[in-house]
Amino acid sequence: MKFDLDAVHVEGECADSALATRVLRALPRDVPVTHLPDARGATKPVSGARDPFGAGKRRLVIARRKTPFLIPCPAGSSKFACCGYLVLTLASNCPMDCSYCFLQEYLADNPSFQVYANYTDSFDELDRLADNARGRSFRVGTGELADSLAFDSLTAISRDLINFFAARENLTLELKTKTDEIGNLLAMDPRGRVLVSWTLSPDAVYRSSEHLTASPAARIAAARAVLDAGYRVAFHFDPLIAYPDAERDYLLLIDDLLDNVPPKQISFISMGGLRMTPRLRGAARSRFPGDPMLCGEDVLASDGRFRTFTPLRLSLYRTLAERFRKVGAEIPAYLCMEPASVHEHVFGAPPSRPATIGERLARG
Repeated sequence: MKFDLDAVHVEGECADSALATRVLRALPRDVPVTHLPDARGATKPVSGARDPFGAGKRRLVIARRKTPFLIPCPAGSSKFACCGYLVLTLASNCPMDCSYCFLQEYLADNPSFQVYANYTDSFDELDRLADNARGRSFRVGTGELADSLAFDSLTAISRDLINFFAARENLTLELKTKTDEIGNLLAMDPRGRVLVSWTLSPDAVYRSSEHLTASPAARIAAARAVLDAGYRVAFHFDPLIAYPDAERDYLLLIDDLLDNVPPKQISFISMGGLRMTPRLRGAARSRFPGDPMLCGEDVLASDGRFRTFTPLRLSLYRTLAERFRKVGAEIPAYLCMEPASVHEHVFGAPPSRPATIGERLARG
């Protein structure tokens, strides 16, 4: 196990679940395990902790999810050009600790790492989606409210997911990660229905802001390995951070990527600028006061988020987009949480409808 845990809490009705059995069997013996009739209290911030959010990340709670697993992407909005992404919420929070992560705000009141023992109930929701929209294709990801693979050595959830999606022609699974935790994936046959994506940042951002993650080089090496094993791969340059020498560093990162992954085998790329609500900005700067990446030139935008000064943001988008254009492959690309006007400035054309983009990214 690559991430330390202070405690594991198991909700009573989940004690005999397949997930709890797997986790407790793989768990180091020195990690205390508590069984609770109701685990909701264990998800709350740690009382008296200097860093309640950070302390919460070190507690694993196995519970039953009582609300739907399949939801629209929380980042989706009529204000933005959306990509048609659907989110499968099988876990909540992340053992890694990126200084800019939106979960610091989104999960401030229940920061423990939660994983849902009844996750296979989500398969019924997915089958209903597919049955009600025959002829359409959907991209469904698990990496929005939790890294898709961070604790996969404990949970092995990826194995059940891959088997499920491999048998369904109009559903594509996206596993999004900042780890190199691919052992379970290499033992499976995705049959072309599973996409693994990595968020990539230059070494300067990784060293200052992406704590406990795999290095950029390790992420790229993992991408090459799963590509060779029959998976599709994609990459997210999000958040792009406009620090001194950023354009040079991002171009060097892209060169490293393309030296290892042929451009024609990249399913898509996404880009998004650093953006923070005032509350998130305050939390991030409080938890990581020495991180220079949180102190760039930003302004409060009309959507209520602090964003990198628009000319700097557009310059980074255009630089990366042009670099990918020059490789001569038609790599689908989109911008995350940006209005259509910004998309048009960067790509020279208005974005397609979310459903159209979603179909294209799902089909590959």
